[in-house]
Amino acid sequence: MKILVAYDKNTSTSKVLDKALMRAKESNAYVYLIRTCDPATKEREIQELEHRLNEIRNEVFKKHKIESETHILIRGLTPGEDIVQFAYEKNVDEIIIGIKKRSKVEKLVFGSTAQYIILEAHCPVLTVK
Repeated sequence: MKILVAYDKNTSTSKVLDKALMRAKESNAYVYLIRTCDPATKEREIQELEHRLNEIRNEVFKKHKIESETHILIRGLTPGEDIVQFAYEKNVDEIIIGIKKRSKVEKLVFGSTAQYIILEAHCPVLTVK
């Protein structure tokens, strides 16, 4: 089994990682820990993200002997499109994402990455609040 965990510093990361660890242990899964970035993201910020993802990988997945890899996606797609496309390319069996409460107006104006992923992914999506 393959699990994709989408890292977003704006959601409850610890809860998402706890759920991903539990699911990976249950199914002896391989984990992809990813983060999407805008092509205009500065090199320093990308390096900081890479460092943070590797820290998470070591503290959460390697510590529990779960095979995993990290990816920063800079492909010019929206975060939802990037996550769904990566999941399809890697033939992922489940996507785990964090969600945050937004008003209807915020969803209308800014869209909802989680909603896009849920509707467009080829595999089940587990949301964690």
